[in-house]
Formats: sequence, structure tokens, C-alpha cells
Amino acid sequence: MSIRRVGVLLSKEFLYGSRNYIFIFSIVGPIVISLVISLIFGTLFSETPKMGIVDEGESRLVSQFRGLNSVESVEYASVSEMKTAVETGKVDMGIVLPPAFDDAVIQGERTEIKAYVWGESAAKSRTIIGVTLADMIRGLTGQEAPVDIRSTTLGDEMSIPWSDRLLPMIVLMSMFLGGLMLPATSVATEKEKRTLVALDVTPISMGEIFFSKGVLGFILSLVMGVLILVMNQAFGAQPLLLTGVLALGAVMAATLGMLLGAYVKDFATVFAIWKTAGIILFAPVFIFMFPQIPEWIGRIFPTYYILQPVVEISQLGGGWPDIAANVGILIAWNIVLLALVVLVLRKKPQYAT
Repeated sequence: MSIRRVGVLLSKEFLYGSRNYIFIFSIVGPIVISLVISLIFGTLFSETPKMGIVDEGESRLVSQFRGLNSVESVEYASVSEMKTAVETGKVDMGIVLPPAFDDAVIQGERTEIKAYVWGESAAKSRTIIGVTLADMIRGLTGQEAPVDIRSTTLGDEMSIPWSDRLLPMIVLMSMFLGGLMLPATSVATEKEKRTLVALDVTPISMGEIFFSKGVLGFILSLVMGVLILVMNQAFGAQPLLLTGVLALGAVMAATLGMLLGAYVKDFATVFAIWKTAGIILFAPVFIFMFPQIPEWIGRIFPTYYILQPVVEISQLGGGWPDIAANVGILIAWNIVLLALVVLVLRKKPQYAT
């Protein structure tokens, strides 16, 4: 495989593929849907996360929170007053700072913070508050402090906001519209025009043709996944880790697009398969939309291993230990799919016509 020839093909894919309505719809469609959902559920112009504080001593954390723009703090005189505010949704989370909290943290003594969480608060609001609180505590000592946060959920803890439930669907759709459909329709269109047959007699190999189309799908898939999460303020506290997961998801989308393009004969067939077999791709979103559905059902479908890490990081504030197993399975899926693409391309005369 020649990198130079792939680069030339990729530049042509960007030049001519960007005029394709599939390319345009892959960008415009998810953005419009995300904006509509954000407007309907009031998340586009959502307020800053609110945190209630009861200071039983004289902690410096209180004054530090007053100067923040990322979190709005409200001070309460009693725990009961703050719990009422949490239960009614006036604040997303409330914490109780015990007496001599700062001294205990500085001296390295293990201490505990009681936290009360509104069950209907947005997951990203909880994540922002949690990360901000951890950074503030770390700032007291300049290192990790031995502090345990014991949280209690108040209100209806099963009432997950619909904006959070629908986010996995939007992310998956944005990634697979471009990552899968663009390579598949591009190959299918070239089959209809019989340009693949013409290219096959040039020094350009079928692998280079497919790879260039797959790279374009990968780039569009990754960019759209990142963009949708940024738009929804759900990029989490570990952006590099989340970007890595999105990149692995983009590889799956692009590889499936190349496989679909190899096997179908025309543009119409691609859409027919997308409509009928789409349930296999999008079935896991129902697991996150309706938590009552057993999670093991979602594990049957390959795209679950994209969504679970994305949700864990962006909405639940998870880290590598929480997603390692599922990311490993996602990598295994990608290896299998890439191997299938290589196997298919060895039979290029069959798939180029």
C-alpha cells in the first residue's frame, strides 16, 4: 500500500465527497436533532450547576466556591434546610463540611464529606460539581487528600432527565451516519458508475481505494462524535480518554461501512440495509433510554461497547477502571472487522463490479 497514493485518493474524497448530500446530512442532521432535543428539554441554555453548602466549621472551600463561574454555590445555615433545597431541585447537590475539615485534610487524616444529590439532576451537573470539589480539596494540600464523599440521593433517583437518556442515541447516530454510510455509499456509487473497474487496472490497488474511503468516514465519525458531546456539555472530566473511545467507535463505523460497500451493488441497497439492519446498531440505545431493561441485553450488540464507555465517562464521571473491560471488547470487535475487510479485498474482482 502506497501512502502517497492513499493521500491523493483521500484528498479527492474530501474534495468530491464533501459535495455528497450524505456527507452534508451526516453533519447537519445530528446537529439539528441535538439542538431540537436541547431546546425541548431545556438543556441548550441550561443554568450553571448549583451546589448547596453547610459549613460546620470555617472551611476555606466556601470562599473558593464563591469565586467560581463553573459552579454556583448557595450557603445554608442547617442541614435540614439544605436537604429541602436538594429534594425540591433548587440545588443539584448539597455537601456538609464537618468541623476542622481543612486541618484534617492538611494533616492527611481521613475524613468524610456528606453529600446529598437531587435524583433528577443532570448527570453532567453532578460530574462538574464532583470534579470541581475534588480539585478544590486537592488545592488545600497540593496532593490527593484522604477524603471520602458519602452521597445520598434525594427525590426520585430513577428520574433520569430525557436529555441524558437521548444523548447516547444522538452520539451513535452522529458517528455512524458519517462513519458507516459515507464509505458504503461512496463505494456503491462507484460500482454503479463502474469507476472501480477502471481504477482496478491502474497501479492503485483496491485496498488503497477502500482505505481512503474508510479514513474519510473515520475522520467524519470522530469529529461528529466530539462535536455532539461538546454541544451537550458532556465531554466529561477526562477528554483524552473519551476521545480515545470515540476514535475506537469511529474505527468500527468506518470498517462496517467498508464491508457494507464491498457487498452491496448499488446506492439503493445501502439504504435498504441501513433501514432494516439499523436495529442491530441502535438497539443498545434503548438500554440507556429505559434503565428498567436488563443491561445484559445490550451486551449482545457490538455498539454497546462504544456507548457504555461514553456514558460512563461523560455522564457518570467514570475513569479507565470503569470502562477497561468494555474497551477491550471494542478493540477485539475492531480487529475482527478489520480482518474481514482484508479478507474481502483479497477477492477484489468479485466486489469491484
